[in-house]
Amino acid sequence: MINGIEPLSIEEAVSCLIAALNRYRDERTSPDRRAQARLVTFRQPVQPTEIPEWLCQQKVYPKLFWMNREQDFSVAGIGIADTIAFDGAGDNSASFKRFGLAIADKDPGARYFGGFCFNNMEQQEPIWQKFTSFSFVLPLVQLTFEKNTFTLTCHLFLECDDDLQSKISAITDTLHLVVTSTDCSDLKLPELLNLSCNPDEKNWIEQCQKAIQTFETDGMEKIMLARQTILEFSKNFSPLFFLLNYPYPQNAIYRFYFEPAENHAFFSFSPERLYRREGNMLLTEALAGTCSKESLNGDDRHASEILLNSEKDIREHNFVREMIYNELLKICSDIDMEDEIQVLQLHRLAHLYTSCSARLKPEFEHDSAVLNLLHPTPAVGGVPKVPAMKHIMELEPFSRGWYAAPVGWVSQDASEFCVAIRSALVNGRFAYLYSGAGLVKGSDPLSEWEEVEQKIGDILAITRQEA
Repeated sequence: MINGIEPLSIEEAVSCLIAALNRYRDERTSPDRRAQARLVTFRQPVQPTEIPEWLCQQKVYPKLFWMNREQDFSVAGIGIADTIAFDGAGDNSASFKRFGLAIADKDPGARYFGGFCFNNMEQQEPIWQKFTSFSFVLPLVQLTFEKNTFTLTCHLFLECDDDLQSKISAITDTLHLVVTSTDCSDLKLPELLNLSCNPDEKNWIEQCQKAIQTFETDGMEKIMLARQTILEFSKNFSPLFFLLNYPYPQNAIYRFYFEPAENHAFFSFSPERLYRREGNMLLTEALAGTCSKESLNGDDRHASEILLNSEKDIREHNFVREMIYNELLKICSDIDMEDEIQVLQLHRLAHLYTSCSARLKPEFEHDSAVLNLLHPTPAVGGVPKVPAMKHIMELEPFSRGWYAAPVGWVSQDASEFCVAIRSALVNGRFAYLYSGAGLVKGSDPLSEWEEVEQKIGDILAITRQEA
């Protein structure tokens, strides 16, 4: 339901949405219309607004934010109209199947935002307690930028036995709490007390050497190992500081932020698309092979030359590219994998990149099939996939939680997921930064340590703004 077509201020839009909700309640008198669950969406175009700054001012949880790589679609949401969540044992395949069944019962027009854990067989550490096997939210109130239009939206989700008055009261109560200011100048990081790495450099080298041994003994071709960088601050703080102060706004990255409770958030500044689905059309990519421009002291052209002439990086990239193509053959037809390897340029780094489009076979036109097939990509897991997941659990001294897992949004007819790399978990006064490096034959553990350092450079740069 569109309440009006003229863009209003946020304050005016809130008033209009409350009035529209009350009219809907008053007009809805037929008892038989309560017979089935349904979703009613109220929308009001609003004047251009800084969406992350708007989210920062809100006091309703959970909070979420999503921006696609093209930066033409972004959403900030608060509260819960409906949720799809699971926290239980089982492998990823069972988790994705459960997720797919839940989505199939939802309103086709509803977009749910959230993520999965990387490996549901992994015993999660207490710091991941608020981030379950998967958790997706249809926001109660959201601010959206799409098709060059800003919109304030609220979702009225009614189960069969829900009381309409109570549901509308919950939405209007939330709308009354909406803060219209976008001034976040007072948002600061507290003092940084300590920085440590898990594993440290010595243990990292040992773990890399163990991984490299599997290439000779276990038939492995690639394993991606990750590191946890732990920042300890003097007190709790808002994790939104990181989202608001990302230092390279023009970078071609996804931005994902999920804060289920105050000062407990997971966020990612990821360059890697897992896939985009529109009906039965699928867009995915191979992203593997990395070059640091700072280490080279070079520009985009120099980084491209180095990557495209690096036998090790080309080999690593081809592992990912070939695996994706061969996996897609199982569920897709009309697969179009680009012949030419391209270079994706970021501020600090450059990556080898190949795009791929395909058509899903009729029996696989759902997200659970695609997720089960593509996650984890060799860029964050390894080749072969199943033993790589086992080696990762044995070698890494921490649980990955949502790091390197699919995060994004989903509806019945469309979805988009990125791979949650270049990410961090904030838990009270601690921030846990995650980054990894792909190991193949010939990898040098010290060089991979430097690559991991470069990959968290953007997030560490945010903390140094306070120095």
